[in-house]
Amino acid sequence: MIGPAAWRAVHDGLAIAVRVTPRGGRDALTAGTPEHFAARLAAAPVDGAANAGLVALVAKTFGVPKRAVTIISGETARLKRLHIAGDATVLAEIASALYGPRA
Repeated sequence: MIGPAAWRAVHDGLAIAVRVTPRGGRDALTAGTPEHFAARLAAAPVDGAANAGLVALVAKTFGVPKRAVTIISGETARLKRLHIAGDATVLAEIASALYGPRA
């Protein structure tokens, strides 16, 4: 296995797939399946609160400003695709660290 499909480097950053669980208690971004990260958010999916919470959580986890995180697709779905602007190599290392060592 080359690596999870949950993220891929793009020319100006990283594209990631995230499965969101709103009203999931404490905010957390963790390894999910090989196809997507898993995000638990305290916010409810009302008036964009969960999307705003996801953007803030991803920005904090990857050490980038919130303006560097964009929801590409899945605005109203649980499975979302996001773009994180920045150094693709550094961002991919952070993504890889979230998944931990792979066997």
